[in-house]
Amino acid sequence: MNPQPRLPDGLLVSVRSVEEAIEAVEGGAALVDVKEPSRGPLGRADAEVAAAIVNAVATRTPCTLACGELADGHRAISSHGQRVADLVPRGRAGIMAVKAGPAGLDVAQWRDAFSRLAHDLPWGIELVAVAYADFQTAGAPPPPALMAAAAEAGAATLLIDTFDKEGPGLIGLAGGRTVDGWVKMAREAGLSVALAGRLTAAEIAAAAVSGARILGVRSAACEGGRMGRVDRRNVAQLVGTLKTARVVPGHVTSGV
Repeated sequence: MNPQPRLPDGLLVSVRSVEEAIEAVEGGAALVDVKEPSRGPLGRADAEVAAAIVNAVATRTPCTLACGELADGHRAISSHGQRVADLVPRGRAGIMAVKAGPAGLDVAQWRDAFSRLAHDLPWGIELVAVAYADFQTAGAPPPPALMAAAAEAGAATLLIDTFDKEGPGLIGLAGGRTVDGWVKMAREAGLSVALAGRLTAAEIAAAAVSGARILGVRSAACEGGRMGRVDRRNVAQLVGTLKTARVVPGHVTSGV
């Protein structure tokens, strides 16, 4: 498996263009995640678009890359990652990590696909494991089963997200106490945790002290929802909410 860089703590903002990436960086995002939201929960952007975003902002803010679902095939995903890397000038900062979802796979199939992709990725790119809270809809393993498999496979980071972006967000779907329990379980397994899935500012404030290191957003950062446009003012407000929550003691769980 490739060496595992440590992704920075803080707010991750998913973007679909250079303009959105600049808005995210100017708003203070800790990570810029390249995604095409019209193509699914982890929609893969065209390689040329992804490379343009990386070239524009990676020297200022680390970038990650959404790569669809592992069921798409590890060779197709690794080839996409390599294509993006090839379009970034040599010596310039590039993609720190990629992620691909577990939809349509059982645990054994996921473990095999994850290990193959981790082996095939360009050197130094971390492969983030993904669990879906709405695993039944995705036809994927439940988060506890997947996090155990991720730890066994040598993953460094686990993203807990939602598959259906038209349904309830992560907290509305699973409940804050359940999400807190998943975070605790993953950390005890040695995984760093990222949370995403239509998180609101209030939910970010609660999730910030649950032990999750990274909080991912798109809808909350946009004017006009998930298919709208990232705005630096929204990003700055979310960054401020996250920072405040992490310095204020106590934790009020978002939901039941």
